[in-house]
Amino acid sequence: MAPVDRISVAEAAELWSSASDGELRQRAAAVRARFHAPDQCTYLIMRIVNYTNVCVAQCDYCAFYRLPGQAGGYVLTREQVFAKIDELLALGGDLAGFNGGFNPHLPLDYYCELFAALRQRYHGRLEFYALTIAEFMYLADHAKLSWAEAAQRFQAAGVNWITGGGSEILTEAFRRRHSKFKYSVADYFAAQRAVLECGLKTTATMVIGFDETLDERLEHLDRTRRFQDEVAHLGGGLASFLCWTYKPYGTPLGGREVSSEEYLRHLALSRIFLDNVPRIRTSVLTQNEGALEGLRYGADDFDLPIEDEVTQSAGATISLDFAALLVRARALGFEPSYRRVAAAPAATAEPVC
Repeated sequence: MAPVDRISVAEAAELWSSASDGELRQRAAAVRARFHAPDQCTYLIMRIVNYTNVCVAQCDYCAFYRLPGQAGGYVLTREQVFAKIDELLALGGDLAGFNGGFNPHLPLDYYCELFAALRQRYHGRLEFYALTIAEFMYLADHAKLSWAEAAQRFQAAGVNWITGGGSEILTEAFRRRHSKFKYSVADYFAAQRAVLECGLKTTATMVIGFDETLDERLEHLDRTRRFQDEVAHLGGGLASFLCWTYKPYGTPLGGREVSSEEYLRHLALSRIFLDNVPRIRTSVLTQNEGALEGLRYGADDFDLPIEDEVTQSAGATISLDFAALLVRARALGFEPSYRRVAAAPAATAEPVC
């Protein structure tokens, strides 16, 4: 059942245009307090493993990809992936995300065998976000599998999570402008529903700062909230919502970054609007130390990333001075605790694809 004080899209637009920063902070904090203690926050130490940069999606906001056969394209060996995971564990992290786009030369077997090998090698020391929804859809299509069949294949290979990455702005108009080879919004949510129905976990994401309009931002939030209303009975539905900002450097689209102030206001509006999503995450990867101010704007969780080549290629910078970032969170009035994602050792997963 929707909260009695749920705001409409029109009310969200009015808040954006007329509410002060203080009012947005206050209202976001009130929704946050339904799920989390006001003075507490959580964080992760994690790494995005970009296993390949070969991709045919040709999104104009990406500075990372290479087309098949183009100079500079790569696919990581299993040993290279393991080396990246070993470094993450040495730094105290326990979560890896995998992201590489649409590589037509990598069959489903590559992924299933890699993920099963990760389960076998690291037992309960590591959890991983295996794919984004966008990559999942591409692989299912190329293997001529339904969304449900593909989800079952990955689950059998030891996958627990397929994240909401690849969403950017979830409107058909945005996708036509910038991602003509990505899937429709309707297909995106259909695939994500199949992932949940299979028993896997997933998240919601959003990227702002392209050329999207306020109406498009609100449509994205509205679609996300309505989807969560529909799927919350499936293991809780969307586990979290992460918003970050577009980095324009070296991309065909170009442009300028949105200000930190705009990001924080959007984060607050997202927390107020997404009253059915338990965790709102602020992006240290794209906002650096300033992301921690997002804890005052409704966020309750953040990553301390050690690598993400996709955003780094477009201008993101990463600090490994985790202690300083945690000191900053405490200075803002929040006590951060590590949110461990890796579970107890599980049975060895075998490749089944």
